[in-house]
Formats: sequence, C-alpha cells, structure tokens
Amino acid sequence: MIDNDKTANDRTETRGSARQRAIEAYESARGSVTGAGRRAADSLGEAPLIALAGGIAAGALIAALLPRTDTEKRLVRPTARRVKDTARAAYKAARDTGSDKLNELGLNREKGEDTIRSLLQGVTDAAKASGQAALDAARNKG
Repeated sequence: MIDNDKTANDRTETRGSARQRAIEAYESARGSVTGAGRRAADSLGEAPLIALAGGIAAGALIAALLPRTDTEKRLVRPTARRVKDTARAAYKAARDTGSDKLNELGLNREKGEDTIRSLLQGVTDAAKASGQAALDAARNKG
C-alpha cells in the first residue's frame, strides 16, 4: 500500500512539475515576443528612413519577381519609350557639349596622344640620363 501511495505522489508531482514547466515556458516565450515587438517599434521610431528604404526595397523585389500583365505592358510601354528617348537625348547633348568645350580648350584626342607621347619620351630620356650618370659614377670610383 505504501508503494502505491508513493507512485501516486510521484505521478502528482510529475504532473505538477510538467504543468509548472509549461507555464514557465509560456510566460518566457510571451515575454520574449513582447520584448521583440517593443524593440522593433523602438527601432522604427529611431530610424524611420531605414524602415522606409527596407519597405521600398522589399516592394521592388516583389514587383520584379511578379510577371507583368498585358495591361501593365500596354500602359507602361509608351512612358518607358519616352523616358528612354529623353535619356538618350540628354546623354547625346551632354557628350556633344563636353566634346565641344574640350575642343575649344585645345584638349582633343590628338593633343592628348601627343602629350602622352611627349611625357613618355621625357621619362625615357630621364631614365637614360640617370642610368648613364650612375654608370659614369661607378667607373670613376672604380
């Protein structure tokens, strides 16, 4: 009879212990989730532009992954063409204006090539003169 009482007490303690552990695990998880929510809200409050940028990036990624519909193609195509044509015209105008300004200053391709050739020739001459001076100094010492 004593053995039966002991077994019953052990079962009651085990159930109580398991119940207590479950309650503690629940409270711990609840506290962690609440803390994480508070930290996320604090972070958004401190850096709203980062949150905005993250949201825009996520939206762009989702939009890039989804296929375009026929309606989107039909509505976006004329605008995309206009933007591309405008960008192409702006690039050409900037390139032409820059080239004209460089030509006015005498900075063109031929002049640049001549300048580089002259610079390389000067470096070569300086290296030859330095080498000859070192050789002469070595001969005079020896």
